[in-house]
Amino acid sequence: MLKQHLQLKLGQKLAPQQIQLMKLIQLHTLEFEEELERELEENPALEIAKEESKEDEYASLEDSYESEGTESIETDFDVDQYLYDDEPGYKTASSNYSSDDEEFDNESLLTEGQSLYDYLMEQIHLVNISEEDEKIAEYIIGNLDTDGYLRREIKSIVDDLAFSQGIYTTKENVEDILENYVQKLDPPGVGARGLQECLLLQIEKKVSSDKAVSLAANILRHQFDALTNKHYNKIIQKYDIEEEDLRDALDEISKLSPKVGGNFDTQTITINQEIIPDFVIQVKDGQVIPMLNSKNAPTLRVSEEYKDILSTYSHDKNSSEHKQAALFIKQKLDAAKWYIDAINQRQNTLLQTITAIVKFQKDYFITGDEKSLKPMILKDVADITGFDISTISRVVKSKYADTPNGIIYLKDLFSDSLTNDDGEEVSTKEIKTHLQEVISKENKRKPLTDDALVVILKEQGYNIARRTIAKYREQLNIPVARLRKEL
Repeated sequence: MLKQHLQLKLGQKLAPQQIQLMKLIQLHTLEFEEELERELEENPALEIAKEESKEDEYASLEDSYESEGTESIETDFDVDQYLYDDEPGYKTASSNYSSDDEEFDNESLLTEGQSLYDYLMEQIHLVNISEEDEKIAEYIIGNLDTDGYLRREIKSIVDDLAFSQGIYTTKENVEDILENYVQKLDPPGVGARGLQECLLLQIEKKVSSDKAVSLAANILRHQFDALTNKHYNKIIQKYDIEEEDLRDALDEISKLSPKVGGNFDTQTITINQEIIPDFVIQVKDGQVIPMLNSKNAPTLRVSEEYKDILSTYSHDKNSSEHKQAALFIKQKLDAAKWYIDAINQRQNTLLQTITAIVKFQKDYFITGDEKSLKPMILKDVADITGFDISTISRVVKSKYADTPNGIIYLKDLFSDSLTNDDGEEVSTKEIKTHLQEVISKENKRKPLTDDALVVILKEQGYNIARRTIAKYREQLNIPVARLRKEL
C-alpha cells in the first residue's frame, strides 16, 4: 500500500559557481591565462581594463575584493544596478606584484619532427628486398616501441602476419629479416629484443681493432650479468686484464644508448613549455615578501558599452524583442560580474595560502638551505588560513614559486616529520638531504650499505630503521650499494 509522508533532509550541494571557483583555484598560471582568454571570448560583457591610474593599479587586494555578490536573474529585472557614472568597482587590480615584475613569455615552442617509425620506413623502402619480405619488415617496424625495442615474441608476429596480412611464413624467416634487414637500419641498436642485444648492435658498429671496443663487446656478449651487477673483480679475473683496461671498456659502454628511439618524436608535434611561476617571493632586510605573479592578477571590469546597450533596451518595455535582448545582455553582465568576483576570491585564496607557507618556512626562504625546512603538512596551512584542506591542496597543486634560490615546486615544501634524539621534530626532507650528503661522500670503491647508513645517521642524531633508509634512498633514486660501486 502506497503512503505519502513528509521528510526533512539536510544536505550539502555545491553551486555551479562554487565548482567553477574551485577549478579556477586549481589552475596554474598558464592554464589560468587560457581560461581567462576563453571567458573573454565567450562573454563580451567582460573586458580587461587597459588604462588604470597608478593608484588603481596597486590597489590592495582587500579593496579589490569588496565587490557586490552576483545577483540572480529575474524576469522583471532592474537595470539600475548596472548604470553608474563613477569608475567601475568590479575589477581585480591588486598590489601583489612588484613594479619591476618581469613579463614572462608563455608562448609555446612548436617543433615538428620525424618519428622513429617514419624514419625506419623510409630506409626499408630503399633496401633491395622481395615484396613479401618487405611487408614482413614493415610489420616488424610497426611493432617496435618508442625506444626502438621489439618487445613481442617472434611466434606472435608469425601468427599475426598469417591472420591480418595473409602472409604465411616461418619463425626462422622472420628472425632472418629482423637480424639482416631491420637491425641493420639506422640508428644502430634498433630492433633489439633486449638491452644486451641493443648494446651489442651498437658496439659492433664501432672499430673492432680498438682494444677497449673489443673488450667492451666481449664483456657485453659473455659477461653481461657480471657487468649489470658490477662484479668488476670477476671480469678482471676472467679476462686477466688490468683495472685500467676495464675502465676504458666501461667508458666505451657508457657511450652507448639504451634507448635508441629516444631522439625521435613520439608525436608529430611536440610542445615545449617553460615553467611560469605562480608566485614571486622576495627577501628584503630579513623579511620574506610573498606576491602573486602579475599574470594571476588581471584588471577586469564590466563593459561600459554593454551597460549602455542594456540601458537603451530597457527603456522600451513594450517590445518583446527588446525585452529578450535586454534579458540576454543582463545575463552576460551578471556572468561578468560573478566571474570578476571569482577571480578576486581566487587571488585572495592564493595570496593567503602563500603567505601562510612563507610564514611557516621563513628560515628556508632566507637561507635557501633545505635543512631549514620545517615539517609541514596541508593541515598546518589550513589551520593558519582557515581554509579547508582540499582548498589548500588545490592551491599548491602544479604551482611554482620564483624565489631568490630559484624556482621551486610548492609541494616540495611539504613533508612529514620525525623526532631526533633531542626530541625535536625534523622534516623528512632534512633527513633525505643528510642521507644524500653521506652517500655523495662515500668511497665509491666500497659504497655504504643501508646498515652502515643507519649507523652514520644515528651518530648524527637521526634514529631511523634500515627499511626507512631504503625507502628514502629509493625516493632519491639512489641505487643499492652494489650498484653504486665504481672503479
